[in-house]
Amino acid sequence: MSDPAAEPLFCALITPHRSLGQNAFRLVMTLMCVATFVSSVPFMLAGAWPVAGFFGLDLLAIYLAFRVNFRRARSFEEVFLTRIELLLRKVGHCGDRREWRFNPAWTRLERVSDEDFGLQRLTVVSRGESVSVGNALSADEKADFADAFSAALATAKRG
Repeated sequence: MSDPAAEPLFCALITPHRSLGQNAFRLVMTLMCVATFVSSVPFMLAGAWPVAGFFGLDLLAIYLAFRVNFRRARSFEEVFLTRIELLLRKVGHCGDRREWRFNPAWTRLERVSDEDFGLQRLTVVSRGESVSVGNALSADEKADFADAFSAALATAKRG
């Protein structure tokens, strides 16, 4: 038999949104290579061959920016709530890991909103310690997350 106090009331995995997948990245880079080559040919034929090198540097800079973006996408946050414990875990893109454990009875969720931009920041506060959560979410996603998490936290507080 499982312990009812250890059953999850709320569980969320928050990852940064990336709109470009690996296949689309390959397609974009292939098109960029073709465009760079086609654009640099007239300059090379005109004797301005250093321009082709600068086109290549631009292409390299774009490639590196995408690689950094994909590496940063490896980070995530986990929120796990039971009746007796709230676990927040943040894992960075380099693998660095931080964890916070709170008693749900002493925990609240603070919201910072802007009337023009919606919900801007969510912070879990417990006994003087505060942890920002859901930074990778959009304002609408933060609102949905906050509503669901607040309802689960209220359930945990009721016992």
